[in-house]
Amino acid sequence: MLRDIFLVPLALLIALAPPAMSADWTRFRGPNGSGVSTLKGIPTTWSPGDYTFNIMLPGEGHGAAVIHGRRLFVTSAIDAGAERFLYCLDAETGETNWLRRIGMNRSRKHLRNSWASSTPCTDGERVYVGFADKERYTMAAFALDGTLVWRRKLGPYESQHGLGASPIIFRDLLIVPNDQDGPSSILALDRKTGRTRWSTLRKFKSGRTSYATPLIVRQRGGDAQLICVSGESGISSLDPGTGRQNWATDAFPLRTVASPVYGGGLVIASCGQGGRFGVLQRAVDLQGRIKWTREKFLPYVTTPIIYGDHLFEWNDEGVFSCVKVASGQTIWTRRIGGNYSGSPICIDGKIYGISEDGNVVILAASPEFRLLGKVPLGDASHSTPSVANGRLYFRTFHRLFCLEATQLK
Repeated sequence: MLRDIFLVPLALLIALAPPAMSADWTRFRGPNGSGVSTLKGIPTTWSPGDYTFNIMLPGEGHGAAVIHGRRLFVTSAIDAGAERFLYCLDAETGETNWLRRIGMNRSRKHLRNSWASSTPCTDGERVYVGFADKERYTMAAFALDGTLVWRRKLGPYESQHGLGASPIIFRDLLIVPNDQDGPSSILALDRKTGRTRWSTLRKFKSGRTSYATPLIVRQRGGDAQLICVSGESGISSLDPGTGRQNWATDAFPLRTVASPVYGGGLVIASCGQGGRFGVLQRAVDLQGRIKWTREKFLPYVTTPIIYGDHLFEWNDEGVFSCVKVASGQTIWTRRIGGNYSGSPICIDGKIYGISEDGNVVILAASPEFRLLGKVPLGDASHSTPSVANGRLYFRTFHRLFCLEATQLK
């Protein structure tokens, strides 16, 4: 049965300052989606008794936690997606401040997806969250006390695997990626009212939904660019203020799941398909010119990390690589084992990621390979860690863990 509902996706803050400058973690993979934090004191090994809290969340979800101050927002779903939840928790204690229940239709999803895979985002005044079923894609904004500010129905959502991309914030806009199997677009909504400020149509093809979250880039002295990726539109640049397309590469041969990353003047993105890791990775400059391509040991679902002059990535089947950003030259490749659907993050030069069976793997973000640790969480995970204000958070299928930096204890 269709219920009147509505919470909405995950918009994310887009900070153009260096990622390490922000203590909050307000969108998928933190400031501008870089996945990088300078927080010191997070250990590389710990015991179950070291968690500040370890709490159960109802249902299941893969979306990451986002944090502003002492407010942490996370989603989950039960009953084949018939009920979706947005939680506001105390980021220091894990206690529930409030929750909002959103009714949706029961729907299909991929075995590795969930009905709560999109990550919310927050601007410190509101939290933005999105959910979708076949009949509708719904976005909503809630005040920090849980009051519904606005909600929008964006039309049907056609996808083999369910919603995966997350919205982001740019100035006074909430940018919503909507590359799907049906009519596709990128939209910008007014953050305060939810009204459409611009909408840009996109090419689409059945089975080629994009699950990638966009990012904002800017070269010194240049205009901001909204970078989106999809199978049909390749890597494309839009004016984030108007939606006008600046440039686009040729189409990717397969669908895009991993989100694009930016560093050293290059945007890097890849494509792939189910049952295989990524098959093509491109690096382009901010004029859309291809600088290099790679075709081996690529991530399909997981988003890489750029740290310093190097690209660090692990593919879905547990092969880890270090690559020179400028040239695409592989420095090292190692098989660690396990399967991966959540993306890694980098904290103070150490990379943390969670395998599908719930093991946290820690590597040095270094041109010399160093495995620093493996710690089991005891619950499966397809989620990406979050870090803010001296704390590291792990989202598993059913739980949320919080680990404090050592200097805070």
